[in-house]
Amino acid sequence: MRRSNKKRTGIGVIAFVVLILCAIVSYRRISLGQERDEDALTISRLETRKQEELERKDEIADYKAYTKTKKYIEDMAREKLGLVYKDDIIFEPEE
Repeated sequence: MRRSNKKRTGIGVIAFVVLILCAIVSYRRISLGQERDEDALTISRLETRKQEELERKDEIADYKAYTKTKKYIEDMAREKLGLVYKDDIIFEPEE
C-alpha cells in the first residue's frame, strides 16, 4: 500500500510539472503572437513611409531639374526681383 501511494504522488508531481510547462509554453506562444502582430504593423507603417519618401525623392529630382531651366530663372527674377520684359504690360492697383 505504501508503494502505491508513492507511485501516485510521483505521478501527481510529474503531471503538475507537465501542466506548468504547458502553461508556460501557452503563455509564451500568446506573447509571441502579439509581438508578431505588432511587428507586422510596424513593417506596414515603415513600408508606407518608404513609399512616401520615394515619392518625395522623385519630387525633389523634378524640382532640381526645373531649377536648371530658363523658365525657373525667369520666374524667380519676376517674383523676387520684380524684373519684367520690355514688352510686358504691368497692371498696378489704384490707391
